[in-house]
Amino acid sequence: MRHLLTAVSPFRRHLYLLQIANYKPQKAQPPPAPPSPPKPPKKPVTTSLHGESWEDPYRWMSQLDDRVAMRHMDVYMEQEEKYTEAVMSETERLQSKLQAEMASRLAAEVSTPPLHWGPWLYYRRVEEGKQYPVLCRRLASLHEELMSFKSPSAGFDYISGKKLDQILLDHNQEAERFGGYAYEELSEVSPDHRYLAYTMYDKDNGYFKLSVRDLNFGSLCSKPQADRVSGVAWAKDGRSLLYVVTDDNKRPFRIYCSIIGSNEEDILLLEEPQENVHLNIRHTKDFQFLTVNAFSTTSSKVFLINAADPLSGMTLVWECESNAHCIIEHHKGYLYLFTDAAKNGQPVDHHYLLRSPVASSCSRRKWENVFVDEQQWIIEDVDFCESHLVLIVREGRKYRLCSISLPLSNAKVGARLKDFNLQILPLPDHVSQILPGPNYDFYSSTMRFSITSPVMPDAIVDYDVLNGKWTIIQQQNLLHERTRVLYGSASTVSSSQKSSISKNFSSSDADDDRTWNDLSEYYACEEYDVPSHDGVLVPLTILYSRHRRKNGESPGLLHGHGAYGEILDKRWQNELKSLLDRGWIIAYADVRGGGGGGKKWHQDGRGTKKLNSVKDYIACAKFLIEREFVQETKLGGWGYSAGGLMVASAINFDPDLFRAAVLKVPFLDPSNTLLKPILPLIPADYEEFGYPGDIEDFRAIREYSPYDNIKKDVLYPAVLVTSSFNTRFGVWEAAKWVARVREYTIYDPRRPVLLNLTTDIVEENRYLQCKESAMETAFLLKMIDS
Repeated sequence: MRHLLTAVSPFRRHLYLLQIANYKPQKAQPPPAPPSPPKPPKKPVTTSLHGESWEDPYRWMSQLDDRVAMRHMDVYMEQEEKYTEAVMSETERLQSKLQAEMASRLAAEVSTPPLHWGPWLYYRRVEEGKQYPVLCRRLASLHEELMSFKSPSAGFDYISGKKLDQILLDHNQEAERFGGYAYEELSEVSPDHRYLAYTMYDKDNGYFKLSVRDLNFGSLCSKPQADRVSGVAWAKDGRSLLYVVTDDNKRPFRIYCSIIGSNEEDILLLEEPQENVHLNIRHTKDFQFLTVNAFSTTSSKVFLINAADPLSGMTLVWECESNAHCIIEHHKGYLYLFTDAAKNGQPVDHHYLLRSPVASSCSRRKWENVFVDEQQWIIEDVDFCESHLVLIVREGRKYRLCSISLPLSNAKVGARLKDFNLQILPLPDHVSQILPGPNYDFYSSTMRFSITSPVMPDAIVDYDVLNGKWTIIQQQNLLHERTRVLYGSASTVSSSQKSSISKNFSSSDADDDRTWNDLSEYYACEEYDVPSHDGVLVPLTILYSRHRRKNGESPGLLHGHGAYGEILDKRWQNELKSLLDRGWIIAYADVRGGGGGGKKWHQDGRGTKKLNSVKDYIACAKFLIEREFVQETKLGGWGYSAGGLMVASAINFDPDLFRAAVLKVPFLDPSNTLLKPILPLIPADYEEFGYPGDIEDFRAIREYSPYDNIKKDVLYPAVLVTSSFNTRFGVWEAAKWVARVREYTIYDPRRPVLLNLTTDIVEENRYLQCKESAMETAFLLKMIDS
């Protein structure tokens, strides 16, 4: 400073000193006042049932037929949008950074790996600049390089100037048919590969519409073009299509048969008049039979149709007095039934496999156990091809994928599974689920499976059951992608090779983790059994960065679902890497009501026992804090749909336990929704959450209902609720809950309750998904880790 002053003239130096002497520091400007949350009008409506009355001041939000109410709802939603933007405005740069991080982790290859069926290779790809994918195929005999997964799946060869594939269905064109929105639920290619039957969601009418496309000419067939279709199945000739239609309450109740190319009306094969009975239909993998399932809460029936003559009538082959999962396959004269139906009047906890000769008469049909029941090895799923039976087996928490040669020896049927000559596929540690692929080709010895893990990107594996060799045909290599994105390394290798790995291994190879793109070197996965309120042990999976975790000081996020018997999604998620790399703990609570623990595990967390799932979740949250995985004031909750109900209910029971929560399209008002549904509900919804008409169910609903149990004059955690106008449980549920929480609880601008309306995100639009995930992550970082 002295040197600088000596270089200045005496006059300027004098002026400078005067300025210093007369300087008055400016007063610090107060920070801007936090934005005020919206206050929607209240119009109380009283409801009474079973001697109890309750008031709903925000019932008007769900009056869809009231134009005035809907105009008020539009205004209110706009206010909520502006409030969320104002609260989150200071995180805009963070959101942009997070979105860039997440987008950089997206796999370069956005096509599905080709599926070999008959003479064709089928796959989906996304064309550059297009929002939706296209379904394509190529002749396998002309494209061996695609079968070996060494060629990019782009549909144009710039060297030869030729188009490589045949586009079967362009979802971008379908979007033009359906008002700018394309969502496909079902698609089935006929066994002769001539026709494609598919259903697209008609957003304006709220149902799925059936269409059939002639793949030889690319044109739509004149018939069938049915509405409200929930299932399709081709007969053996490839000309007869059977489809299921739902009623106004979305109950599948009619089955029709349509003859492609015929001018005659579609034929009604079956109509189910009972309001609690649902129908579905499928074909066996060898296309010898069609099976019709008719199921309700009290019974399950399976009928068989000759696929060579679908108009010949139906034969009853299975019946039980409970709502059971029943899948029938056919293999060389035997019917195989995979079910969890009760045995000898006694309920069972897991699935088992039966078989019976096709030729048996209905009145004297006998089913025999293929394997003796074992507690150690639980069969989670089965799949068939002409030469082998493949089983997905769970031993405790460890999954196995094994195959057995067909036909089965009659001498061995009824023996222990381990007594068969099993061929077992080597798998990495911490596999959380194995899912069979489409596996359309019954006569192929190669079968496809998806392997998921919390510490490994999803791997798609082709397994040759004849020789035991297996190939990882698609799995993102995050470490390679990171290098490629950050350093721009040039290579002549195709993009599909960069984002995927293709290796061949035999079952005799050692179980080497290096064969998988495993991230366990960088991220630890630990598993615990947490005692719940009643002593039942709840599985808890904990994921964290080996280099970033701070014992007892880390923030954490606890995921949960616990409904419909669905297995909790514990797959590796690229979006969560942004939290893991910032030192967060990610945990998954496999609470009762979910899947993975057998039928009893599901039943112990639904209906009158729904509170078990909430208390299981709370026990896991406390475990994370007590064991110092997560700092006491830095725990967040995360729940989707029915999982949002569980997390919101847990907040009601113990608001101090959580610092923030994200509830995605949550179910929050079961008392009113189950009693007077605005949108049609299905029997599974009532079985899961209870029938209000039953007094015991009603009392349970009133006890766990998030909307009815908000505590007054208590400080709640910060909550981000995301919803959509297309959610099954209605955007008004989220809006009502948000309004009541703000009304009842202590207001603290540092713990805002936000409602964010999401756009209709299409699954394939990965960049929009990154934007939504970036906002959720920024919210959690701001509220918990700022």
